[in-house]
Amino acid sequence: MKKKYGILLILFFLCVLPSEAQCAMCRAVLESEENVSQAKGVNNGIVYLMAIPYILVALTGFYLYKTYSKKNTAKKA
Repeated sequence: MKKKYGILLILFFLCVLPSEAQCAMCRAVLESEENVSQAKGVNNGIVYLMAIPYILVALTGFYLYKTYSKKNTAKKA
């Protein structure tokens, strides 16, 4: 079971879908320049910075769920 979640997590990080996650100021500065690869790099950085807190909260919630569900099943038995 843990192996499946690990594989899914790795696939998630490898398959980052392009999205528009730039603030208005970053977008205006980067669009005025001709270096498109720099704009894509900033966009990817913003997406990663945005995703990490959600992943950490999800992992913490999953860990707490598993911990408390084991304690509750042990008390019922």
